[in-house]
Order: sequence, then structure tokens, then C-alpha cells
Amino acid sequence: MAADLVPSAADLPRGGAWLFVETGGGTEAEARARAETIVRAADVVDALVVTDPARQRALWRIREDASGTATRMPDGTEAWPGWEDCAVPPARLGAYLRDFRGLLAAHGLRGTPYGHFGDGCIHVRIDFDLLTGPGIARFRRFSEELADVVVAHGGSLSGEHGDGQARAELLPRMYGADTVALFERVKAVWDPDDLLNPGMLVRPAPLDTNLRFSVLPREPVDVAFGYPADGGDFSAAVRRCVGVAKCRTASVSGPAVMCPSYRATGEEEHSTRGRARLLHEMLAGELVTDGWRSTEVRDALDLCLSCKGCRSDCPVGVDMATYKAEFLHHHYAGRRRPAAHYAMGWLPVWLGWVGRTRSAGVVNGLASVGRLARVAKRLGGIAGEREIPRVAGETFTRWWRGRRVSTGDGRLVVLWPDTFTEHLSPSVGRAAVRVLEAVGLRVALPPTLRPGRRPVGDARSRSALSLLAARRGRVCCGLTYISTGQLDRARTVLRRTLDLLEPVLATDAPLVVLEPSCAAALRTDAPELLHDDPRAARLAARVLTFAETLERYAPDWTPPALDRPVTGQTHCHQHAVLGDAPDRRLRAAAGLTGELSGGCCGLAGNFGFEKGHYEVSAACAEDRLLPSVRQAPQDAVVLADGFSCRTQLEQLAGVRGRHLAEVLATALEEEE
Repeated sequence: MAADLVPSAADLPRGGAWLFVETGGGTEAEARARAETIVRAADVVDALVVTDPARQRALWRIREDASGTATRMPDGTEAWPGWEDCAVPPARLGAYLRDFRGLLAAHGLRGTPYGHFGDGCIHVRIDFDLLTGPGIARFRRFSEELADVVVAHGGSLSGEHGDGQARAELLPRMYGADTVALFERVKAVWDPDDLLNPGMLVRPAPLDTNLRFSVLPREPVDVAFGYPADGGDFSAAVRRCVGVAKCRTASVSGPAVMCPSYRATGEEEHSTRGRARLLHEMLAGELVTDGWRSTEVRDALDLCLSCKGCRSDCPVGVDMATYKAEFLHHHYAGRRRPAAHYAMGWLPVWLGWVGRTRSAGVVNGLASVGRLARVAKRLGGIAGEREIPRVAGETFTRWWRGRRVSTGDGRLVVLWPDTFTEHLSPSVGRAAVRVLEAVGLRVALPPTLRPGRRPVGDARSRSALSLLAARRGRVCCGLTYISTGQLDRARTVLRRTLDLLEPVLATDAPLVVLEPSCAAALRTDAPELLHDDPRAARLAARVLTFAETLERYAPDWTPPALDRPVTGQTHCHQHAVLGDAPDRRLRAAAGLTGELSGGCCGLAGNFGFEKGHYEVSAACAEDRLLPSVRQAPQDAVVLADGFSCRTQLEQLAGVRGRHLAEVLATALEEEE
């Protein structure tokens, strides 16, 4: 869940368990009065009445996602289903729960109960060790004893769902051996060959056999990312998926993103769950036998947009974008990659060359010639339906070097010149400088150093940052290399960036990143990829979005009053990694009314440009972004902080989206 959607401890009443009660009425006041009546009558430690729709959604999501979130204990260890469905008469619930907790303690187990307490049906995930012999033996003993406890309270082993393989062996304890034997004889009459659901009710396999994880490797898989939430274990990361299937939602509302490729194709293999299952089979090696070289896994991951929506929207935080990058890294190791990986994965290199040689006009001219553009796209693995974005005639940093040096003495902030802002939309960088300086902040750019020369940048920035000795290089978040699975190259680029940023990290200056995907890469991908370099975590802690910077370092600033509606889309990486609460507050302060849509624009960096992806890319845009823009009032401001989102709007709808910094900078100029 995105950080700004997670209720903090202060948002919940005191206690070790929570009961959600929803009240209604003819009016909001009537519904609230009924809720307060319940609170006064309830014998509880504490209570809270929530009327704000956003807070209500966040709280209800806790309940909706419980089947997934309960699979992780507070310390991050894994917990599993298997006994989440037992039911007892509601009048016996208290006594049963006491016995249940006592049994957990006796076996040294932990579990988080949730669900239909009012019906006496308890869902729970328990931290069984299903990977070792002793752990599986304890799972069997606990299961047998719990079955006896449920029966003793007059309950059912399967209160809501079927018996399955987990409980069938234990049914004689509930029904009696004679009754189960009768079941077996009846089945033999109608199904003598045992073809229908074999082993699910009679003649079952032992409950501790055929466990899902028994086939996974016991030694950690050698991987590039650190997987800090899973102890560095890629198998544990893949095990996060427990099949809740929230990723298979055909339509979404609010800010949710997951899973755009599934909604575009409707195919299970293109859902987060389907891809996780294929990775599981790859690690198991029984059905998918060629490991990292698997074409089945590659094809299933091909339509993953790397939007990172699952990182926040999946109840257990499956991060398929990272898994895809990991897979591509291994899949193409020592082999030739698709042309698009070289054309767009190395985009910072190609655009850097264009910028240094000042050949933007030539490149744009050639790209406008139909035959040459078609050849270039074919060679670069770019979809023929796509237009090649125009390169700016003047880069952002060249504009920066030619501008008048600010004489302010406010708080120093370092503005990150990402590849997109630098070469493709420098107007966003110029607008950000305009706003940041207008609120009293002093802006500097990161060191850009070349052999035998002094650092590039204004004298004031060089003095403030105590720059290091000359070294070739320009900062880069490595995003394009990560999304194409070129992780060795990404590490090299990120280490060079950390070397260049050492003087910045020696100060307390924040790094303001305008492109959400770059900010997300620096905040999460960099420390997870360079898990052996503490500087990466220090860098991640400095990264702020444009809105976060204004909220933190100019809290008393009142933006210009725009008083207009907005439309557009919250960037998927902003939703999944960064959170957009500061952006919403900044828009409200500027009089920009309405909500941005969720979902993913479908371009998603290199994805929508790659050959074979155009139809899915366009379908993702048609899911939420384009309809929201078409239905917006004529005077609405079209916001799109990401370059991909702006490009998708322009190429598919002929609409110009703007970064929030551009909107505010224009308003400041109009006030003058």
C-alpha cells in the first residue's frame, strides 16, 4: 500500500484487536449518530468513528486485504493458510478462541485471526515452517489437535469453503469413521475410477504431502537485487503470492493501478498472480525445466509494464517489476538482447551524445522523414505506430549554465536533471527552478565532472557543495537499464552516480527529482540493487518529489490561486512508491479541484515503444486515462508529471499534459 494510504497507529483506536462496524442512515448525521450510539454502548478499550471517505477506504482496505497481509507477521516472517476456515457456533466463539490461542502457544506458533467473527468463522494465517521436515511434522501435529478442538466446540473444519486436501484426512474426526466410509462407498458407485476430484473427500492423500513449497530450492538463488523484505531470498519473494487474485480485478476505482496488462488482455498469465506462479514453477524446475532461460516465463513477463502497481496494491507487496528485471538480467546473460534493450535501455547514452554534439536539429529532422524514421524504428525494435519524441534544441543544464546566478541565501536544494527533463522536456526543469526560487530556496544541480576540467555549474553551487576532483560522468538513476534487465550496467551507472554525489551526501541538501519514475528508482531500486553500498540508502533517504520539497521546506508558501478543475493521472510509480498526499495538498492549496485517475498510462517508459506492445499500451490508456481526459471540463488543467504520461496523451489523444511545476510557474508569471 502506498505510504500515504496506510493508516498510522494514531489513526486506529487503542487495542490489540479491532472490530469494524459500518452504520447507515437517511443522512450523514443520522449514520454518525447511530455509530456514536454503538460506541457508547460497547464495552471496548477504545473506539473511533470515521466519516472521511478517504480514511474509510483506507480502513476497509485493511479488512479486504487481510487474506494477503496476514501472510506476513509483524517481523516479516511468513505465515500460511490451511486453518483459516474453521467455524464454531457463535455462542462458543470466545471459548474456542481461547483454546485456539492456547494451542498456538503450546506449539510455538503465531497467527493473526481475522474475518467473520460474528458468524463464528475464523480466518487465520499461521507461521508454519513448511520448508523443513521438523516444521512439517509440527504442522501435522497442530492440525490433528486443532481438528479435535473444533469438534469439541461443536464446530466444522470447513465453515465457509470446501474440505480440500488440507482437511480431508481429518474428516473422520468430525463425521466419524463409519460416515466417511459410507461417503467412500457412494463415490465408488458413481465414480468407480475416481476421476472426479480424487482425494478431496475420501481416500485422501496425507495432509502433509504435496505441499506447494516442497519443490522449491532450499539454498538461496543467486540474484542481483537484495530483496530486503525477504531476507535476500528470491524464492521467498516469489512465495509472497498466495493467490488472493486482487490483480485479476477487471475494473478498478480510485487511485489503484494493479494490474493494467491483465485488464488489457484478460489472460491469467498476464496477471501478477499468473506471473508469480510461473516464476514459482521456474524455481521448482518440474514443469518449467529451463530455469532463467525459460521462454514461457519470458513471454508472460513481456507484457508486464513494470508499473510497480502490484508493489502497493497487492496485499502482500509482490513487486513484479523487480522480478521482471531480475529475470531479464539472467535470461539474456551472455546473449544478444532485443534491439529495444539497446535502443531504449541505453537512452541516456544516446541522448547524451546528441546533447554533447548539439545535433538535436539533425536528429529531429531525420526522425521526421518517413522512410528514415521507419528504418530507425525497425532497427531499434520500436513499434511502427509510435512517433519518435523530439529532442530539445537546448538541454536543461545548458540553459542552467547560461542563466543568471541566483543571489538568494535560502535553503539549498539539489535539482536532479533526469534524462527526460534534460533532453526531452527541459521546460519542466526550468519551471521547477522558477517555483523553487520563488519560494526562497537556493537551487543547485548535482556535480557534472570531466577529466582535467573544473566542475560544471555556477560558482555558488561549487562552493556550497565542496566538489570533488574532476571525474567523467553525469548522474543517472539507472531506470532504463533496470527496466530492461541490464542490471550490471545499472550497477555501474549507479555507483558512478554515488561517486559524483558524495559531496552532496556530505551536506544536508535534499535531492529534488521531477520525474516520478526516476524518483522511485532512486528511492527503492537503487538501495535494493546496491544493497552492499550504504551510500545508496543515504541517497534514497534524500530523494524528494517536487511537492514534497515545497511542503517540507516552504510550508508557509501560498501558491497562486488557479481555481480550475484538473484531470489526468497520478503516475503509477508515484502511487506505488512515493505517495501523492503532498501533491494532493499542493493542488488543493492552488485551487485545483478534482481527483486524478488511477491506473497506468500504458506507455510506461520503454514498454509502449517496444515493437509488439502498441495495442496493449493503447488499451491501458483507454482503461482510465483517456476517458478521464475526454470527460473533463473544457477548462480543466491536464496534469501529467511523468514524461511517458505526457507522451501517451500527446500521441493518442493530441492533448498536452503538463507537470505541476509548469502549471505553478505559469501562474507565477501571470501574477507578475
